Amino acid sequence: MKRSKDRILTTHVGSLARPGNVLELLWAKERREAYDPQTFESSVRDAVAGIVERQTKLGIDIVNDGEQSKSSFLTYIAERLTGFSPSEKQGEDLWVESRETLAFPEFYDAHRKAREGLVAKPVKLVCTGPVTYCGHAALQRDIANVKAAAAKSGAEEVFMTAVSPSDVEGQQPNQFYKSAEDYLRAIADAMHEEYQAIVDAGIILQIDDPRLLTYYISRPDLTVADCRKWAELRVEALNHALRGIPADRVRFHTCYGINIGPRVHEMNLGDIVDIMLRVNAGAYLFEAANPRHEHEWTVWQRVKVPEGKILVPGVISHSTPLVEHPELIAQRLVRYAKIVGRENVMGGADCGFASFAAKEQEIHPSIVWAKFQNLAEGARLASKELW
Repeated sequence: MKRSKDRILTTHVGSLARPGNVLELLWAKERREAYDPQTFESSVRDAVAGIVERQTKLGIDIVNDGEQSKSSFLTYIAERLTGFSPSEKQGEDLWVESRETLAFPEFYDAHRKAREGLVAKPVKLVCTGPVTYCGHAALQRDIANVKAAAAKSGAEEVFMTAVSPSDVEGQQPNQFYKSAEDYLRAIADAMHEEYQAIVDAGIILQIDDPRLLTYYISRPDLTVADCRKWAELRVEALNHALRGIPADRVRFHTCYGINIGPRVHEMNLGDIVDIMLRVNAGAYLFEAANPRHEHEWTVWQRVKVPEGKILVPGVISHSTPLVEHPELIAQRLVRYAKIVGRENVMGGADCGFASFAAKEQEIHPSIVWAKFQNLAEGARLASKELW
């Protein structure tokens, strides 16, 4: 993957708001209602072309398709894997009796009610058979769309997101495999096909794995030590899924999810960073811009970052509509560059800005574009200082 050789490069995490016509089609797909597949394909292709062009014009170097074809970074995989059946059994819900919900019940109850009807609710699925990959056609469509758009816009480099085995496990409960280990390994074997195809297409693979951090929030009955032990097995499964793929073709992203809330009970980066760095990736994307986690830049003063690895701290946040000032962004980037070296830092975002196909995003798209513009300007200011 590209490195910041003569200036600080910019990128983001992945999801960006979908146009209204694409949203309606995605909602129909999620609810398994009738829709015109040809209209869907052409609408997504146009949306990808527009979203890539806008990223490059605003100065984002490493771009993606904005996940325009996906109803969410999490649930898209249900149509790319076999072995799942409709069920009344609920998958993991981060905000049901989580540490945050128990601490601030009134806030989260009001937030949940305000969001009702704005996000498409997918059919609940459960694993009832062997998990295998069947999403080749959809994946090749996404690859073709983003490569064509990037070639036209002159993007520096392209990345594509794919969900981690752990997040598939959390969303679709297991009723088929004898153990969690067996289930995870089956998912990892299936996801390897998607990961490999993205890399074979000449695109940087980004693994989205928020569950690595949010498992602690969702399980108030567990200690940090319990969650570390749980995470070690999930990282092993991910590395199995990444087998044979060069680390410098892989970015790993973890975060605390879309949560514009108090966020006082989230796992500390220092409690999990060593396990995160075991992922066979060349770059690591993490939350570093919001007030809950910005102070954790000091963690990297104590951690030995493996040789050649790239840090992509969030320097703009999905958790506030405030548009970060370019000088603040530059300060954040310089801070990291002085710790791990300027060539080992890129400017990124805390999380995606449209992780779910919602009729109303937490952060309005116009604000997101303003954040991107300042991200590019902040990287320019940081580059001027560092070079």
